[in-house]
Amino acid sequence: MIDSQSVKTSGASEGRGFDGGKKTKGRKRHIVVDTMGNLVQVIVHAANIHDTKAGCDVLKRAVEKCPTFEAFSGDAGYRGTAVEFVENTLQLKLHISKKIKDAFAVLPVRWIVERTFAWLGNFRRLSKDYEILTTSAENMVRMYASSTSV
Repeated sequence: MIDSQSVKTSGASEGRGFDGGKKTKGRKRHIVVDTMGNLVQVIVHAANIHDTKAGCDVLKRAVEKCPTFEAFSGDAGYRGTAVEFVENTLQLKLHISKKIKDAFAVLPVRWIVERTFAWLGNFRRLSKDYEILTTSAENMVRMYASSTSV
């Protein structure tokens, strides 16, 4: 599963932008998790980069790390460029979860990646992005994920 999370930054830092959809000034974290919710890959970048473009990088790195992947699942933010990239370049499938209705509904399998974001949100250092470098922010996510039973 793949998803992104917009987080505020604490000050001037590398790779900072404005996410118009979430009205957040800061960065985005893109994560890929397995079916158990374990972190496979993370990329942190400016929040103004759209999911369809940034998702390609994280998916490519995830396949390089775990070449046994057969398919990915993502939300509607990844349709278009990311789906074409996965099918044409990685020779895999990216399944897009669609809204069931306008009211709140748990999407099948999508709750796993959201649960991982909830676990990350419980860690004080990840509630906001305090790091200056994006690589440091990525490593903070990796350190927390490896130190707990995520």
